Amino acid sequence: MDKKTIVKKFAVYGRNVHPQAVEVLLKNANHGDLDNLIAHICKTTTSFVISKEEVERAITSYRPKKSEERKVVKKINYEGIDVKDVTGKSTCEGGIEDFVALFNSRFEKLSLLVRRRIGGIKISALSRFRNEQVEVVGMVKDVRDYGNFAIVDIEDKTGSVSVFAGERLRDVAIELLGDEVVGVVGVYRNGRIYADRIIFPDVPIRERVKKDFGIVFVSDTHFGSREFMEREWNLFAKWLSGEIGSEKIVDLASKVKYVVIAGDVVDGVGVYPGQEKDLIVTDIYGQYELAGEMLSKLPKDVKIILSVGNHDAIRQAEPQPALPKEIRDLFPKNVIHVGNPAYVNLDGLKLLIYHGRSLDDVITKIPRLSYEKPHEAMIELLKRRHLCPIYGGKTPIAPEREDWLVIDEVPDIFHCGHVHTYGVGFYRGVLVVNSGTWQSQTEFQKKMNLNPMPCNVALYYNGEVGRLRFCR
Repeated sequence: MDKKTIVKKFAVYGRNVHPQAVEVLLKNANHGDLDNLIAHICKTTTSFVISKEEVERAITSYRPKKSEERKVVKKINYEGIDVKDVTGKSTCEGGIEDFVALFNSRFEKLSLLVRRRIGGIKISALSRFRNEQVEVVGMVKDVRDYGNFAIVDIEDKTGSVSVFAGERLRDVAIELLGDEVVGVVGVYRNGRIYADRIIFPDVPIRERVKKDFGIVFVSDTHFGSREFMEREWNLFAKWLSGEIGSEKIVDLASKVKYVVIAGDVVDGVGVYPGQEKDLIVTDIYGQYELAGEMLSKLPKDVKIILSVGNHDAIRQAEPQPALPKEIRDLFPKNVIHVGNPAYVNLDGLKLLIYHGRSLDDVITKIPRLSYEKPHEAMIELLKRRHLCPIYGGKTPIAPEREDWLVIDEVPDIFHCGHVHTYGVGFYRGVLVVNSGTWQSQTEFQKKMNLNPMPCNVALYYNGEVGRLRFCR
């Protein structure tokens, strides 16, 4: 294994590594377990640039546990709950062939969805047509806005073509995101398609699914932060336990069967500049111990589905596996750990959990979207059938050979967090929920002009959703 390969393997975890640290790893490469050693190093340090000393300490503490590694890859069956995520199934090594496989998987999955709506011919076959209507499916390479019209370049595995989007389609065209897959219907003339329609993979229109049990959606608890709102969390726990609230509200609490947490369980360490000033617990394991303590205040008969986010002690690149076993053991027995994203089947109700890091990219790219209405950005992801359409933005993506971020199954409920604001809506029968945060505004957020909406709870019951507020 050479130096470049080692650097790429750390990049999959969202980390850089010092050249001296690489030399240390090369000397230890003969133990035949370098991939697991790198994973161990990234779990035991929160540094963005991993030093020689950190690698040496990690090598000293590393003990391969082959029997436990075999258990990880087995499918975990939860009573009454089916989970589909990347946990135990990650195969990427960061090579060029992995990136090629990732984009081939993305294109094949999404083009199949588009072709359910239009036929589609190969772009290389367009030269056979003259002033005729054509239908093609391609991945967006580039979008250029000229005011009254736009030009979109798309490609498939056989070639590329420019698409002219006139005044009627210009607004649609300029909102196209790089590397998403769309269909185009139009007239092929002079080497260009003059578009009549631009077609997204989209989700089909469906009836709302109604289930006679309650689900509470929360996110971004940020346990360990000085700004974690413990008083309000305790009120939430008492309501869910049936100790406070009006008769109607207490009755709703009694119907809750699941609590779903969409990542950023703890605040983490070294996530942003000056974070140590915002922490009341500075040790990552201490933060998860606190998380376990806070979740133990919730009723024991309520199952807690816990996903991860970019503040959690897991690789930064998406898709993210569930928390490692040594951290999972710090939580109560009624907590079910899943990756990010994760499909979870709750008694026949299909739930898609995604932390929502790509919402930053989507909101930045499409000016009509805003952090005040995060559910509208989530709808754009459903329309594109992909959780992170933009490659190379703020969201690191691991080059898995299968694209786990394609929304190939249509969920009944789509749940995100990350942006710390609250928003709920329905899109073509899918309930879209962004459940805000339990952290008040930090100094870093003040500098970034981010205004959180803390302590809001989205409560699903029988196909409807309501909002409970636990803050003053």
